[in-house]
Amino acid sequence: MDKEMERFQKDLLESVRQMKAGKAARTTKVTLSPIAEARNRLGMSQSELAALMGVSPRTLQDWEQGRRKPTGAAQTLLRVAIAHPEALRDLKAA
Repeated sequence: MDKEMERFQKDLLESVRQMKAGKAARTTKVTLSPIAEARNRLGMSQSELAALMGVSPRTLQDWEQGRRKPTGAAQTLLRVAIAHPEALRDLKAA
């Protein structure tokens, strides 16, 4: 038990040193899906883009998170949004 307590104290002290030094214990990188990147370039919320495309916000979330794939016209419109975001901005303004 003493060795276990010593190890715990050592780990705790090391954690405090890292915190004081401003070191992160780990870093996480978030990679946006192409759909989310296009939406961000458009400056639209998920709800706004979903309304523009005629789908529910939940459907758009599923596309962005890779749980579902857009089909047909939605897929074509998303390709346009990715390649030419200004085209969707024009649609939004109309």
